[in-house]
Amino acid sequence: MATKAKTRWYCTSCGNESPKWMGRCPACGEWNTMVEAPVEQTVRKAPGGAFSREGSATRPVQLRELDTSAEARVSLGFADVDRLLGGGIVPGSLVLVAGEPGIGKSTLSLQIPLACPGLKTLYVTGEESVKQVKMRATRLGGDDANCFIYSETSVDAILAEAGALQPDLMIVDSVQTMFTEQLDSTPGSVSQIKEVAAMLLRFAKQSGIPVLLIGHITKDGYIAGPKILEHIVDVVLQFEGENRGAYRILRSIKNRFGSTAELAVFEMTGKGLREVSNPSELLIPMHEQGLSGTAICAMLDGTRPYLFEVQALVSSAVYGTAQRSATGFDTRRLNMLLAVLEKRAGFHLSAKDVFLNMAGGLRVSDPACDLAVIVAVLSSNFDFAIPSDVCFAGEVGLSGEIRPVGQTDRRILEAERLGFKQIYVSSFTAVDTKPKAIRVVKVPDVPALVKSLFK
Repeated sequence: MATKAKTRWYCTSCGNESPKWMGRCPACGEWNTMVEAPVEQTVRKAPGGAFSREGSATRPVQLRELDTSAEARVSLGFADVDRLLGGGIVPGSLVLVAGEPGIGKSTLSLQIPLACPGLKTLYVTGEESVKQVKMRATRLGGDDANCFIYSETSVDAILAEAGALQPDLMIVDSVQTMFTEQLDSTPGSVSQIKEVAAMLLRFAKQSGIPVLLIGHITKDGYIAGPKILEHIVDVVLQFEGENRGAYRILRSIKNRFGSTAELAVFEMTGKGLREVSNPSELLIPMHEQGLSGTAICAMLDGTRPYLFEVQALVSSAVYGTAQRSATGFDTRRLNMLLAVLEKRAGFHLSAKDVFLNMAGGLRVSDPACDLAVIVAVLSSNFDFAIPSDVCFAGEVGLSGEIRPVGQTDRRILEAERLGFKQIYVSSFTAVDTKPKAIRVVKVPDVPALVKSLFK
């Protein structure tokens, strides 16, 4: 009589394990996320019950004996991508690039070996044939003399070929299509993704070859597969933006070797992705002057300051309940700012629809955008155009006070470089720089801001 294979239940949201099915995950609290997967036996024990040391090539080493001066980072041919990674990809690291279908993940991953002919790259594709990859490479252009294409989904075969080829970089597109013959489950399942990622991590650490993984995301915006995938990899980069738009944002959400407060802006063209060295020139107004409902925000994402346009539309509510809609901005924070305007400044907006949009398809989380959002809403409400050479940087509190934001000096210098004449900041901000071509206006609260702008 055949013995029944042991199975466990895994949460697709956080990776928590359970011996039986549960409607709600006890770890993350999500509903209907438990899936069944077979238990893989991977622990080897020596006779007597002790863990075996045979075959292990590593031994404990004192930290002070290690020398990392020779571990030079590898450039990927894109200055902004190297900056996101902290100066280039670290040898032996595992990097995950995730994004929606059609956002440009495969395009970026193929442009990297074409832009770095000095790197011997093994490009593994599980979704396309080698001829399809060749057609895309011809469209993108570049030097393909040192790029090897391998169409395969078996990780065991991929690692064997990579061990024989010994490339400088390996790219796997995508992790959800890969599988290992050691497990009986289908590709894309929780157990397969976990084992595939663990095998690739083991290969990267032992060989010193960096591995770039391409991953999909779900309709909710989360990386497809178990949460443990994000814990296994060293770096997680996420592609954002609208598929129909021209601009893409590559954001670092996890980085063991650099900062996570960085982003890079790309433009999708007929010949692939193009780096946008100065995003401010693309995100500032591209229309005639004298339009109401717009304001310029001096934002800082990581160490990079740039300016972009906040657009608002305020109109009388057609139905009984006023609508509140925000694109690229937290709707709950928009409701809070509207409540501050009504309670602290006396503007009655409860009977009006308010629509907010961040230009360029950006998703904004910097509190310094609060001031520009309020100005754009009031500008549309009064039908009063804000001068195009004025920008804003400040956080708004529940009492209506304007609070200072970090690194205001860098925001002021960026606004001055782009030709702005005035910038509104909190009166509690200490400005160390002395700009010559821009005037710094300090305001303590929202009523003072309204008196200064809407005279």
